[in-house]
Amino acid sequence: MRRSIWLVASVWVALLSACGGGLYVGVGLSDDDDGTPPAVSLVASPSSVRPGDTVTLSAAAADNAGIDQVAFYRLDAGAQVLLGTDDVSPFEWQEAAPPGHTTLSYFARATDRSGERGDSSTVTVSVRP
Repeated sequence: MRRSIWLVASVWVALLSACGGGLYVGVGLSDDDDGTPPAVSLVASPSSVRPGDTVTLSAAAADNAGIDQVAFYRLDAGAQVLLGTDDVSPFEWQEAAPPGHTTLSYFARATDRSGERGDSSTVTVSVRP
């Protein structure tokens, strides 16, 4: 029995050596860390509201590493106001249209599981009196 095990092991070593085989261990970045930010798009519904009406923001986000979360922002006088985040698809956020605006501008920022971020284009909602 002992001789059989030795013979089988010797044959495997000879075969691996003959074909250049062996045990290889690779170290490096996974395919998920490709340096590419996630793709994200945003739509707002409805496109025209009155102050106090609900605006629904819906984002579609994709990345080969997977999406960790989508953050929703409103632009106020050039400042980015974080409205909230959603970490479950479909990515959505709702807010009441604030008073004192004639238009509201929004964008979404997707973060993938590698920590890379991508922003959507800005969408605009008209505010009527």
